[in-house]
Amino acid sequence: MIVLGVILLVIGFVTGIGFLWTIGIVLLVIGLILWVAGALGHAVGGRRHYW
Repeated sequence: MIVLGVILLVIGFVTGIGFLWTIGIVLLVIGLILWVAGALGHAVGGRRHYW
């Protein structure tokens, strides 16, 4: 999710499409929150590990 967010941010920035920029930021933030929660040992989506 983090990688997809970064890709959409880059595409939105290069093409000037604000919609892709916004979606990229949202995906990046959600991915970072899930990553931090998983790293702290909290169950994310009913799983102890992200993988």
